[in-house]
Amino acid sequence: MDITNRDQIYQFAKEWVLEAGEHIRNVIDEPLTIDTKSNPNDLVTQMDRNTEEYFAKKIKGTFPAHKLLSEEGFGDNLETLDGTVWIIDPIDGTMNFVHQKRNFAISVGIYQDGVGEIAFIYNVMEDILYHAKKGQGAFKDIVKLPKLDEKVTLDQSILLINSLWSGENKRINHEKIQDLVRKVRGTRSYGSAALEFAGIAEGVLDGYISMKLYPWDFAAGVILIEEVGGTTSQANGKALNFLTENTVFSGNFQIAKEIIDNYIELK
Repeated sequence: MDITNRDQIYQFAKEWVLEAGEHIRNVIDEPLTIDTKSNPNDLVTQMDRNTEEYFAKKIKGTFPAHKLLSEEGFGDNLETLDGTVWIIDPIDGTMNFVHQKRNFAISVGIYQDGVGEIAFIYNVMEDILYHAKKGQGAFKDIVKLPKLDEKVTLDQSILLINSLWSGENKRINHEKIQDLVRKVRGTRSYGSAALEFAGIAEGVLDGYISMKLYPWDFAAGVILIEEVGGTTSQANGKALNFLTENTVFSGNFQIAKEIIDNYIELK
């Protein structure tokens, strides 16, 4: 993706993200059609579907050769990330959207042959746009985000820890996670992976552990985190797979190795 082409794609994507967000704000109080997917807590609304369809039409109409990897059924069936691939979550944090009408985001990551080039995470209700182009830094609206703190230690850190406490979760050593919780300054869970990645990029959070995220949950966040000097991998430190479900660790390099090596034991 050459610079001129990337800038053009960036401008279109930004326009579409902001337009989709404005529409959501305008209709936020209208009645919702709510369905479930894999389980009663895995919600999807007509707004998720409509927003994804909006992006699919815009992308295919403007860039016919581009591909789409997305959550709600309007994407392509991909076996590789060859070419230009948009990875989109139309509403990341659907449960927050349904119950709170806030704390959700539109997430768009654009990849060229598997390399993250452009990212947008839009906090819709607060009208805050996190964005990045590869090699040019990450931004919160017009403010460039600084590199992550190189002096942070684990006992000074605030971690995002999602879905690790359930007794049904057999994938992780719970005793080690409890040790980690006692070690760090505090833990949080926002209910939107995209906003959690944005918080790390902004430097107000230090690390994020999840046992189950899909590419549309993390594609934009990976790019933002990289642009501020952070790292994102599977929870065991291996590279992410952008075509399937993953465990995830993302955060500051200063604490990443210590957490992955000493506190995340996958079964």
